[in-house]
Amino acid sequence: MKAFAERYRRLDDPTSTNRKIDAMVAYFRSAPPEDAIWSIRFLIGRKPRQVVPTRKLMEWAAELAGVPDWLFDASYDVVGDLAETITLLLPKASGSSDRPLHRWVEKHLLPLRGHDPEVQKRAVGAAWNRMDDVQRFVWNKLITGGFRVGVSQRLVVRALAQFSRIDAAVISHRLMGDWPPTADYYRQILSPDTHDADISRPYPFYLCYPLEGDPESLGPVKDWQIEWKWDGIRGQIIKRRGQIFIWSRGEELVTDKYPELRNVAASLPDGTVIDGEILPWKKGRPMPFSELQRRIGRKTVGKKLLRDAPVVFLAYDQLESGGRDIRQTALEHRRAALSGVISPLPGNRIQISPVVVAETWKEFAALQRESRSRGVEGFVMKRFDSVYEVGRRRGSWWKWKIDPLTVDAVLIYAQRGHGRRAGLYTDYTFAVRQGDSLVPFAKAYSGLSDAEIRQVDRFIQRNTVERFGPVRAVTPRLVFEIAFEGIQKSTRHKSGVAVRFPRIARWRRDKTVEEADTIETLTALMPP
Repeated sequence: MKAFAERYRRLDDPTSTNRKIDAMVAYFRSAPPEDAIWSIRFLIGRKPRQVVPTRKLMEWAAELAGVPDWLFDASYDVVGDLAETITLLLPKASGSSDRPLHRWVEKHLLPLRGHDPEVQKRAVGAAWNRMDDVQRFVWNKLITGGFRVGVSQRLVVRALAQFSRIDAAVISHRLMGDWPPTADYYRQILSPDTHDADISRPYPFYLCYPLEGDPESLGPVKDWQIEWKWDGIRGQIIKRRGQIFIWSRGEELVTDKYPELRNVAASLPDGTVIDGEILPWKKGRPMPFSELQRRIGRKTVGKKLLRDAPVVFLAYDQLESGGRDIRQTALEHRRAALSGVISPLPGNRIQISPVVVAETWKEFAALQRESRSRGVEGFVMKRFDSVYEVGRRRGSWWKWKIDPLTVDAVLIYAQRGHGRRAGLYTDYTFAVRQGDSLVPFAKAYSGLSDAEIRQVDRFIQRNTVERFGPVRAVTPRLVFEIAFEGIQKSTRHKSGVAVRFPRIARWRRDKTVEEADTIETLTALMPP
């Protein structure tokens, strides 16, 4: 635990990429496999589910710190991070623990789930008593389910590849799917043997890079396969040894959530892996993404939901054929293989994503402007000779998205951020005009520069008119352009609409509240 906590501290500090990789390599050189595998799991974002209710943790920490609940809540409001707040308020640590990370996780953390609160309280208090401040902080992060660190999965892969001298693409593949956090599996990750016994394992996804300039900079149109950019859940369908596995890009096994896809996939040739998009689909066109959201959180899908929100899988690519990895063959050959396995399938639940045909980039630009009416987000452009890589890379795959929808809205509420933004008001609620009043319609957390965030923070502190716990109502004076990807009716929101992926496009210093957009302007953006 001591070594992992110290490494966490170093990785969470702003520092160069190479230093972070060096720190991880040094850790893997010295860590026992039982600890290293848990470290990998946490560093790539496989954080444990919260094992103790947040309110209970706050009560126990306040009791040990000898502070009233209101003071703990006020401290949390200022700090913005529960794990850090608890660490700061607990009595000063008198020692540190040499107990290995895996023992803390397997013997003390995971068994807490489901225990009586008094048992949990004694166990948590005993753990705090054995740890120094850095260890407490990491422990609190793990126990609250809020573990995050300033490294990406790609950096972890690079560190493991550098340490083991195994190709990064192989490491990436071995970290996909659901694997056991055991010493044996750690050895498999680093093994030079390329044989993989896990028949369910998906491949790392290849992601498109946003097109930043004119598409004509990509060269002749004839070199590119161009498809619509669909708005669904990226996934892979796998058939190996007669078994079907459906994975989302978030590495969630979702086979049972989409039985209609599973049933059709049973007709795929054995040893097949296809990459594509899960979409809600009716009458030959996509439905709003919110229809798919109705199924995402369900453990079981009833007959009514299957009728109301049916899905299709639009296949983009074939990654495995006859049990052979074909990612390094050219796209045009993979596409031909994909067509061969999709064509004989019954029904239309699994389809091949259609190629869009035009002669010039100018013609494609005209078609791209029709995207929203077609229920798509623009184009995806792939070189015919491209191989299937790992992650988001420039060069061979690009996405050419339509411009977002925008309205000018008024800042009405604010709340402090978390982590490094804990001392600043960075979480905002925006409203549009409705007659003589303002009606909230979206929350946004990104889009401003650091300098602008500090300016808005000063305005909020000087213009607070009311407080609701950590939330401040402010004088409605600041106007911002809010961008979002989609809009639809909603009975859950006061405004009657819900927007998708709202963010701040710019600060409209040139506009007054009276010039902000109205609810009528907002609702007019909804599709017919």
